[in-house]
Amino acid sequence: MNLLVGSATLCQREMVRFFRQRSRIAGALGTPLVFWLLLGSGVGRSISLPSVSGTMNYIEYFFPGTVVMILLFTSIFSTISIIEDRREGFLQAVLVAPIPRSTIVLGKMAGSTALALVQGLLFMILAPLVVGVPFGALPLTVLFLALVAFGLTGLGYVIAWSLDSTQGFHAIMNLFLIPMWLLSGAVFPASGAPAWLQWVIMANPLTYGVGVVRWSLYGGEAYAALGAPDPVVSTLVVIGFAAAMFGIALRVTLKS
Repeated sequence: MNLLVGSATLCQREMVRFFRQRSRIAGALGTPLVFWLLLGSGVGRSISLPSVSGTMNYIEYFFPGTVVMILLFTSIFSTISIIEDRREGFLQAVLVAPIPRSTIVLGKMAGSTALALVQGLLFMILAPLVVGVPFGALPLTVLFLALVAFGLTGLGYVIAWSLDSTQGFHAIMNLFLIPMWLLSGAVFPASGAPAWLQWVIMANPLTYGVGVVRWSLYGGEAYAALGAPDPVVSTLVVIGFAAAMFGIALRVTLKS
């Protein structure tokens, strides 16, 4: 009961804190929207999709990657609160509270995951106004988005827990997380990349997150035409990544 109540309280705190900062809402939604429109309408014309992909244009191809980008931005930026809470003394107070330390991990990750999922779904609601996304299996898409957001939140949690400055966190994000998104098949198909880069893309867990979101939206035929990983393998990797990040986050919290 302490675990559930404590986790729910921390989750609610994360959501209240986020929605009180309107600049974070604008940044989390506005930046991916600009990326989607500018890259999709401009740079996208120089990127050729496989001819077997049918009538799909680049802005449609780029859409699932943009949704995952929203999850990435929201999940990662939400975990900056760990550094702020440590500096303000709130984290130390929670650590000595009579609750399991797993409460901190679950509450923080649940709050950031919920925020990322809400913003991703808001962006998807606006999408039909621009392109004709088929929205094949929407409940399955929501499930995959939640799993991807949970895994990314865990990754951000682990990075933030080991740092003591927001400047260092931003540096790590720019060095590691943005390339992780760029090399996930979100911007260009892996089939059009050099052989060595294809190996990097296949080793990237976010590749499979983008893949399952794209598969659930467009269906198996269009997905297979892009030469993406098998959807069953992608699903297993996404589940494994989310579980592994939660386990690592729990471990680093218990060791502190």
